[in-house]
Amino acid sequence: MFFYTGIPVMMAAAAVVMDLRTARVDNGWILFCMAAGLAMRILANGIIGVFWYFTGALIPVILLGWLFVFRMLGPGDIKLLSVIGGIIGAGEIVKCILGAMFIGAAISAALLISNGNICQRFLYLWSYICQTARTGKRKPYYQKGMLPLENFHFTVPVFLSVLLYAGGVY
Repeated sequence: MFFYTGIPVMMAAAAVVMDLRTARVDNGWILFCMAAGLAMRILANGIIGVFWYFTGALIPVILLGWLFVFRMLGPGDIKLLSVIGGIIGAGEIVKCILGAMFIGAAISAALLISNGNICQRFLYLWSYICQTARTGKRKPYYQKGMLPLENFHFTVPVFLSVLLYAGGVY
C-alpha cells in the first residue's frame, strides 16, 4: 500500500521543493522516479506492470498536453503527473488531475482576490486568446516580471492533490 500512496507523495514533495527553488522540476529526478515507478510496477504486477505503468503515465499527457502547447502548464507539471499516474494507475490519476485543477483554481481565486486584479487578469486572458486566434502564434501565457504570487507553481496543487489521494479522500 505504501507503494501506491507514500512513494507518490515523496516524489511530488521533492518536485515541489525543486520547483519552488529553481522554477523547474529536474529531468534527472523525473527519470529516476520513472525508473523507480516502472520497476516497482513490474515487481508488483509482473511484466503486465509495464502496460499498467504506461497506461497511467499517458493519461496526463493526453489530458493536459494542450495546456502545455499554449504554455499554460509547464512540462515539469505534466511529467510529474505522468510519473505519479504510472504508479497509481489511469483511473486514480484522473482523480488527482481533477483535484489538482480544483485546488489550483482555489489558489488562483484567492490570489486574484488578494491582489485585487481580477478584471486585469481576465482582460489579459481575453487579449491572449484574441492575439493567439488572430496571429496563430503561441506565446507563453504567463507573464515574466509579475509579482511573485502572480504565476504560482502548479506542482503545489499537484502535491496537495496527491496528499489527498494518499489520505483516502479520493
